[in-house]
Amino acid sequence: MIDHLSLLVSNYARSKTFYQQALAPTGHARIVELPTAAGAASPSAGFCHEDGSDLWIRQGQPVQPPLHIAFRVPNRAAVDAFHRAALAAGGTDNGAPGLRPHYHPHYYGAFVLDPDGHNIEAVCHEAE
Repeated sequence: MIDHLSLLVSNYARSKTFYQQALAPTGHARIVELPTAAGAASPSAGFCHEDGSDLWIRQGQPVQPPLHIAFRVPNRAAVDAFHRAALAAGGTDNGAPGLRPHYHPHYYGAFVLDPDGHNIEAVCHEAE
């Protein structure tokens, strides 16, 4: 299990707004924002889940090629909600919610590109 991931983003304010809205349906509801520390280049924001996993962003040069990050959610409704929220937050559709049986019969996911082109996914592995 991954404890946390950190992404450098090209526009901190835009990405903070995007992730705050897009990740709410995944359970990443607690936002922690750390000010610029001595010697640090910029502030950072963490999008925290009750299970302890976090996604952190910080202003900088995003990695290329873009990353693919998938968030496991408990049901298909949460996948649908993630997709709607991410699009409303300015994300770009990269795969509408639906079954992906080429992975396995119950794989239900949705994909959205974040403001820096990272492919962000919500996935449920449970049967409906």
